[in-house]
Parts: sequence; C-alpha cells; structure tokens
Amino acid sequence: MKFGITLFTSDRGIGPASAARGAEANGFDSFYVPEHTHIPVKRDAAHPQTGDASLPDDRYMRTLDPWVALASAAAVTERIELGTSVALPVEHDPITLAKTIASLDHLSGGRVILGVGYGWNLDELTDHNVPPGRRRTMLREYLEAMRALWTQEEASYDGEFVSFGPSWAWPKPVRVPPVIVGAAGNDKNFRWIVKSADGWMTTPIEQDIDDRVATLQRMWREAGRDGEPRIVVLDGKPDVDKLRRWKDLGVTEVVYGMPDRSEEEVLAYLGRLAGKLEGLRESTAVG
Repeated sequence: MKFGITLFTSDRGIGPASAARGAEANGFDSFYVPEHTHIPVKRDAAHPQTGDASLPDDRYMRTLDPWVALASAAAVTERIELGTSVALPVEHDPITLAKTIASLDHLSGGRVILGVGYGWNLDELTDHNVPPGRRRTMLREYLEAMRALWTQEEASYDGEFVSFGPSWAWPKPVRVPPVIVGAAGNDKNFRWIVKSADGWMTTPIEQDIDDRVATLQRMWREAGRDGEPRIVVLDGKPDVDKLRRWKDLGVTEVVYGMPDRSEEEVLAYLGRLAGKLEGLRESTAVG
C-alpha cells in the first residue's frame, strides 16, 4: 500500500514545486493537486461537504492550474507520481488537454495519474457549455478520445461531444495515465468506473468504505476486467488499525492533505507525518 500527499493549491502558502519536492524527500509515493477554473459567485449547486452553496474553503476560488502546477513539480522531482485530485477534463478542449497530459508524462518519465471527477459545481460546468445531464457521457468520450491520441499512430474519434478524423499527435505518454474517478462510492459510479476507468478515489467525507470496496471489486471481476481496481483513499489522520484493515481490503494508496500554511510549516508537517507512517509500516507490515 502506497502513501501520497494532496496539496489544495492556491496563490498563497507553499507552492507545488516545494511541496512535491518535500513529499518526495520524505518518502511519499504520489503528489496530487485539484482543479477549478473559476467559481461563479452566484450558484445553485450544493457543495457535497456543506450541503448548500457555501464553500468549505476559500481555496476553491484560488486554485492554480493543475497541469502548470504539476509541471513545476515534475521539474524538481525524479520519482514521485504526479496526479490530480481531481481534474475536470470536460472543462477543456480534449485534443489540447491530451497534448498537455502527454507532454507532462513524457517530460516526467511516465509519472502522471489522471484523477477525474464528473463535477459537482454545475454552475461552473455550465460556463464551459457542459450540459449537466450529459457530463458523464461527455467525460467518457473525452477519455476515450484522449486515449486514442495517446496510443494510436493515426488517431480518430467520432462521438457526440468529440469528433476528429485521422490525426498525428506526439509525444505519446511514456505510460498511458491510469484514470482514477473521484466520486461517491455507489453502484452507479462503480458501473461507470468498471467500464471507463482504472480505479476509484474516495471523497474526503467517506471513511466507512469496507462494503463499498468489496462491491467495486465484485463488479470489476463480473465485468471481466483484469487485475484489481486501484483504490485511493483520502484520509484524515493515520491510524494503525484502520490502515491495516484498508490494506487487507485491497486499498492501493492512502493520501493525506497538507495544511494551508507557510513552506516552513508544511515541510515540518510532512516530516512528522512521514515519521508516523514509517512507524505504522514497521508495526503493521503496511507497505
């Protein structure tokens, strides 16, 4: 079981390059950042955590572009995987986004993880001309089209939302980025994941995941998918019994957030967290 870090990037506090370098130096396996292009001031969409239009954190309106942030992190690291928690592909042109992600993967030596979401902020999606009732179909087409550009010498795609004729597009990714869907753990989302993705990322408010993990694994096998789904859990505080249980369940990675503090404070936090996790690895054989 791997351990990662997610930084809710903003225009204040520690930057992504310093955070990723610190995470790698402390032995973490992955580094994630989120995405929001903008936050409409007037919104009808309810945030999953607050249950209404209020935001739990003002960094939602201050997030850095995830691909620029991860490129800066790639330039100062060598080993750590670089992911999104989560990106919103339907807010972009899929051909251009495929080029951006392939370029990052090429330059980083095959370290990109594509965490994606359907998008809870329907008002934000509307500004990008995304039909709210079709955002899952749109996301599926975007992923299929990008995979075609990443893997085929002459790529083409013909769908409802994406269409292009035979085309050349290089660089190809060193590794086709695994797609992890950040969404609530329910049957509807799991059916989508089994058909169109490589794994599931929990929402920050989900901790009681035992039955949900078993359900996803069962659906994965019934669909004839090879191997096991990636399962990434966003955790609060490390706990020995919980981590042991998650490892036995088949959780592949546990990710912890960084505080919204200065570089000095965040790097000190990373050191303390790494020390706790090292102790847990030794006492539980988690690793």
